[in-house]
Amino acid sequence: MDFFKAMQISGSGLSVERTRVNLATSNLANAESTRGPDGQPYKRLDPVLRSNFDNALAAEGTASVTVEKIVADPSPGKRVYSPGHPDADGDGFVTLPNVNPIHEVVNLMSASRGYEANATAMDTLKTMATRALEIGK
Repeated sequence: MDFFKAMQISGSGLSVERTRVNLATSNLANAESTRGPDGQPYKRLDPVLRSNFDNALAAEGTASVTVEKIVADPSPGKRVYSPGHPDADGDGFVTLPNVNPIHEVVNLMSASRGYEANATAMDTLKTMATRALEIGK
């Protein structure tokens, strides 16, 4: 494997982890949003990742990971009794978003660690390439 392919792999990992961080922070920011543009409570978002490892077996292919799509979690939100809330239904219940802050913080920490690992791999590859060029002098 050459340096450029290894950098492409780590670069795709950086991109995916950045998307995961952005979605987790968006979910946390909207954890109390009871009414979105469509009039419904916010639905937490999750990335659907796709591994392109099978293509790496071909001579010209490279392993990578990509965000195939972003999907809304279909699970129902928590209903709480709050008759004075402007978004309460006829029975006085408000449907909150289906966001669990603890789950989102764990996702955020995991994505942050993944990003950090890929950034370290990129730095290591850069150092290896620089040293290889110095040897050739």
